[in-house]
Amino acid sequence: MTTYAIGDLQGCHDEFVALLEQLDFDPHRDRLWLAGDLVNRGPGSLACLREVMALGEAATTVLGNHDLHLLAVARGGARENRKDTLAPVLGAPDRERLLDWLQSRPLLVRRCSEERGDTVMTHAGLLPQWSVEQAAGLAGEAESRLAGERAGAFLEAMYGNAPACWRGDLDGLDRLRMIINVFTRMRFIDAAGCLDFAAKEGLDSAPAGFAPWFQFPRDDDPWLLFGHWAALQGETPASRVRAEALDTGCVWGNRLTALDLESGRHISVPSRRR
Repeated sequence: MTTYAIGDLQGCHDEFVALLEQLDFDPHRDRLWLAGDLVNRGPGSLACLREVMALGEAATTVLGNHDLHLLAVARGGARENRKDTLAPVLGAPDRERLLDWLQSRPLLVRRCSEERGDTVMTHAGLLPQWSVEQAAGLAGEAESRLAGERAGAFLEAMYGNAPACWRGDLDGLDRLRMIINVFTRMRFIDAAGCLDFAAKEGLDSAPAGFAPWFQFPRDDDPWLLFGHWAALQGETPASRVRAEALDTGCVWGNRLTALDLESGRHISVPSRRR
């Protein structure tokens, strides 16, 4: 059995199918880890959701910021953005079944092996101030709220950049919003673990006093898999942790990439978008 970790699909369904063919993927034998953002920007969001959901236990995906945005538009009263390509999902006859499935996805997945130790996948990364155990517990807090009766109110209130700094005594919606932002939006942070939300390009766009989250040391040594940051093009320069950037910008005309978690080999297919 081989497990492959794949970066953001963002509606790139044709490329996803081509990559699975390139991998000779067999759902009876192999497993997929998907780094979130299955939807939006690309033309095949509905097909991506259906494809991944149909794989059942062979595919594990974490929630990304675009996935949460889809849920917020469908169930939290949020408005679509001008560049969204979510209409086919919102108008699909199997919409509710797909949304139920998406809403039940985790924010963090992990496995432990003798060779790699702890392997952790989230959409955007892992705050250096959080141990893996702490991060798993915090992810569970937000996941429980998404599964609860007040999920719609939470989806409506999760938008926002405050608070930007983690504190253990945060509570209520502030706490949940901070957890969501770390797992799905984080790029640059400062030494205290405060997030910057303005810079979204490459490393040279870092604000003064900020650096990529993976350039800060940790007390533990997990293998961290993440998507979200297409501008990195699969690179994590000057990383001080074991971090693997999976988003290689398929939706922006670059490529869709899988990482073989057993061998460490990368396999890519080119984007079919201009």
